Amino acid sequence: MEQIISYFETIPSWHRSLILVGGITFFWILEGIVPLFNAPYKKWRHSVPNFFFTITTIIVNFPLAFLLLKSSDWTVENGFGIINWLPEMPLWLYVLLGVMLLDLIGAYTAHWVEHKVKPLWMVHLVHHSDHNVDTTTANRHHPLESLIRYAFTLAGVFIVGAPIGIIMLYQSLSVIFSQFNHANIGLPKKMDKAISWFIVSPDMHKVHHHYKLPYTDSNYGNIFSIWDRFFGTYMYLDAEDIVYGVDTFPDEMENSSIKGLLKQPFHKYRRPTTDG
Repeated sequence: MEQIISYFETIPSWHRSLILVGGITFFWILEGIVPLFNAPYKKWRHSVPNFFFTITTIIVNFPLAFLLLKSSDWTVENGFGIINWLPEMPLWLYVLLGVMLLDLIGAYTAHWVEHKVKPLWMVHLVHHSDHNVDTTTANRHHPLESLIRYAFTLAGVFIVGAPIGIIMLYQSLSVIFSQFNHANIGLPKKMDKAISWFIVSPDMHKVHHHYKLPYTDSNYGNIFSIWDRFFGTYMYLDAEDIVYGVDTFPDEMENSSIKGLLKQPFHKYRRPTTDG
């Protein structure tokens, strides 16, 4: 564990890029072998706006990374944050707790807030308006959302008091797990359900991308499924019944246009309707 944390303390930028690209490539290939849905869409054309927003996310986060480092250094030097206030514990438990709390604040809480605050939902809508969810959808976030998510992650660093090694480990895991649970892969049902008791599985997260409430407002987790189960936001829906997108923004052509997606947060608010 010490070697892992030591590695992530000084992880080179190109290694982080390799994790991003390698994850997309791996799950892209897997989607072709064991697809959940054999959707008749042009995969490369569909990926263009999603890759565009992947690049904008990198552009937004790269210059702000130093704030995470400075904030992390400050919390460690001053013994500030939850994991610094707890009794001494084994390193593996210290790391696990740090990653779990960062996931709670930087992913689950941020995601929940984006669904509950109308202006933030309109920004987050870019992610939900994908009509063919696959591994490239994981990074489909408007630049404004990248800033919002960054703010929650930065808050998480202060609240948790995590050292930079744990932060970089969390962010790397977050990228991989997001690609995994968005991927259009069909795992055996029993396996998927068993996985979903501990981490967010593909079938579990696809429910969140159903086009109508209450399913849209469920399964907010990214890495750990425990948060949805603990806070009562877990829901189940058979994969065969899932329809992707948002019913109040049904224009698939506009939802596939980079220009249209950049303008999406500035539309008038339209609340998703309830299924059934």
